[in-house]
Amino acid sequence: MNQHAKPCGWTLVSLRPQGQHAALRQAAAAAGAVATVALAPWRLQRCTDEAARTSLHAALRAHATVFTSPAAVVAAQALLPGLPSCDAQQWLAVGEGTLRALQRAGVQGAQAPARMDSEGLLALPALQQMQGRQIGLVTAPGGRGLIAASLQQRGAQLVRANVYQRTPLTLPPRALARLSHSPQPWLLALSSGEALQRVWEQLPLPWQSRWRRGMGVLAASARLCEQAQALGLAHVAQAEGPMPAQLAAAAQQLLPRLARS
Repeated sequence: MNQHAKPCGWTLVSLRPQGQHAALRQAAAAAGAVATVALAPWRLQRCTDEAARTSLHAALRAHATVFTSPAAVVAAQALLPGLPSCDAQQWLAVGEGTLRALQRAGVQGAQAPARMDSEGLLALPALQQMQGRQIGLVTAPGGRGLIAASLQQRGAQLVRANVYQRTPLTLPPRALARLSHSPQPWLLALSSGEALQRVWEQLPLPWQSRWRRGMGVLAASARLCEQAQALGLAHVAQAEGPMPAQLAAAAQQLLPRLARS
């Protein structure tokens, strides 16, 4: 295959939350995918109670406040419509998507790492001298445990605000039936290790074997590459980041390898 040619005739498998597959579907179609199969591990629900609002106020009063996803920004803004006027000293986003969400919310001066993952965020200068400092974490229960653990190891006082939650979904048999009739090769867009684990545990053993033999993985980070390989998924390519276009672009390097296998 010409390295500049657009890959074609493949199927994208999306592990995004329920109702949030559109951006990946569009990026994959632009890169030559002819189908997208959604295997959502959960749906997202905003927290609307007073306890969530109180914890968010506290997180925004910290020396720095970290938002772990675009969904965290949207949920926080719903809880506090005056979010941009809050007195957070430093606004930090885990990646470009979260940064854009903060900007749409009217927050100016937020920072995001060039490497859009937990490790990239933790390398930001604002999170290096943490002893005795309060760090707000606007997030959901579970997920991105590396951020919280690392900040506490550095001596930070973590002020956590769970502003939304992930409600687990059962993998519907019809989704796997649709995948079985979708054009091969199949390429899995992987930007969440927790999502992969949730879906993997629900796959029947024959399907796990099938994924090990033929599923390509477009992983957003080296850590996610390692997780996929630990499950026996051998055909893995690391994307430049977790954005839909970056994941879809990684298909260009993976499809020729799948064709030779």
